[in-house]
Amino acid sequence: MGWVEMSERELRRAEVLASVFAGRLTMTAAADLMEVTRRQAHRLARQFADHGAAGLRHRARGRPSNRLLGPHVRQMAMAYVTESYRDFGPTFASQMLLERHGLSVSRETLRKWMSEEGLWLSRKQRRQFHQPRLRRDHFGELVQIDGSEHRWFEDRGPRCTLIVFIDDATGRLVGLRFVPSESAFAYFETLKGYLTSHGRPLAFYSDKHSIFRVSKPQARGGQGMTQFGRALSELNIEILCANSSQAKGRVERVNRTLQDRLVKELRLEGISTIEAANAYLPAFVARFNERFATAAARPENLHRPLERAPAQLDTILAWREQRYVTQQLALSYDSKRIILDETPLTAGLVGKYVETYEYPDGRLEVRWKGLALPHRMFDKKQRVTHTAIVENKRLSEALAWVKARQAEIRPVRTKTNSEAGGYIPRPKGRRGPISFADRHAAAKKANRTASAGAAAKHELSAAPAEAP
Repeated sequence: MGWVEMSERELRRAEVLASVFAGRLTMTAAADLMEVTRRQAHRLARQFADHGAAGLRHRARGRPSNRLLGPHVRQMAMAYVTESYRDFGPTFASQMLLERHGLSVSRETLRKWMSEEGLWLSRKQRRQFHQPRLRRDHFGELVQIDGSEHRWFEDRGPRCTLIVFIDDATGRLVGLRFVPSESAFAYFETLKGYLTSHGRPLAFYSDKHSIFRVSKPQARGGQGMTQFGRALSELNIEILCANSSQAKGRVERVNRTLQDRLVKELRLEGISTIEAANAYLPAFVARFNERFATAAARPENLHRPLERAPAQLDTILAWREQRYVTQQLALSYDSKRIILDETPLTAGLVGKYVETYEYPDGRLEVRWKGLALPHRMFDKKQRVTHTAIVENKRLSEALAWVKARQAEIRPVRTKTNSEAGGYIPRPKGRRGPISFADRHAAAKKANRTASAGAAAKHELSAAPAEAP
């Protein structure tokens, strides 16, 4: 007799039934141990008595499944897939086989066949491997920057964005700031604090967001760089853009760490506003760097002195654009109408271009060759106009403003068609001439009123006078 392949459950049943035949167990106890009914236990006992332990094996073991598709079905299905559905996924391909060819093959069976034929790769097989990049050698050589939108205050406050600056060589957080949304002004404010504290690095490393990179450098309009890129160019700082999020993995990983640790610390401190969170960040950054920062491979600090006065740095970190001056000494900027005051200097600017400076705090200046020009402003701009294009990272801020705006504005009452046409409703009652019956009824009412008045007057005159 050769080897018999049995499962662990079948071996356990053989031991229980052997105890039954040895008189150590009753059939009821054996049924409970095997987790079957008493009738099934008797069936198993008969199989064990007739064929031994081999009689407990499942009869279908070693036999093909009754639902097994024949080799001709596989050949036909793979022929269709190879010919017409080579770039289809297994689910879509199985649907097409059923709809177009009447061939019913489950998606998982087709997935297995396509994998064996090399027409489909699993998610694990499709995974891309990125070459690891070593840290830079010097502090201040490369700073990775990114914005992380998250529910930093959980349910205590609105979603906002954390601007993160991290040094590549040491892993030190060199800039953190909470802002409503990721924007050029948000990076300007964070950059100003970083430059004031550390100086100018050699380069920044960012993603390909439109804040850092112009999507069409060869376009006719513009100067081939963004406002943030222009500011870094004036500061002699290079901006490099990563081709994938994995390339700037250091800032991506610290974002995940902050979304865990910083969120919980803000909860413990009871902080639920951007202003309070920004006031708390310096203490958090100091503890974070003490715990997680490492020493650079080389001790030299490559930060350069700022060498810019505060006022000069403010003009660099401003949104600057050129605008044309009309005959009326007027110019348009961001849906605003700006009128220059008439002076000997502005009188000669008709037909020329002046430069507008918009600062992060909302101030706006108009300059000509560095000289500020007095001006008046009209038509304040709406922050979100009808059908405006809003980027995904700014969507939360835009929706919050729209909600506040709709709460302030009362709904406009819509006129009916009659009101719009100038219709004036007539007084209620009969519209035509008064009939004889109406005149007679009015006369009778007047007579009754007069009679009642005369009777009351007579009663007053007939009353006896009181004794003195």
